[in-house]
Amino acid sequence: MSFVKNTLDSGRLGITSNYSRNLSLKNQFNLVEDKIIEVKTVMVHSFSMGDVDDPDLYAAEPLIQWQNSEAGKWVMEHAVEPPMWQRIPDLNTFGYRYGITARLRARDYTFWQLKWGSR
Repeated sequence: MSFVKNTLDSGRLGITSNYSRNLSLKNQFNLVEDKIIEVKTVMVHSFSMGDVDDPDLYAAEPLIQWQNSEAGKWVMEHAVEPPMWQRIPDLNTFGYRYGITARLRARDYTFWQLKWGSR
């Protein structure tokens, strides 16, 4: 039996920061603009990267392409705080899996899910 430590790098788009291991949808209530609102944390985009020398350097182009897409611009505008990216080792391909998570208000999450969520 082998044991592989699951490491995870992440950061706000363009800024390196601490990470969160929970990539699934989470519901929370936050105080935003002096109102208590329901905020959902959801993965809005993901892609795979092969085994390369500097995966973050190679992942920069797909991250920027997504950020400049229609969905990316909408998420960047409507997110409660700047979206964060995560890098997770993909043990099936010996590469990496990247994901972008965003915290959206409940009504914005519904709109995003109806327009882009099924892709």
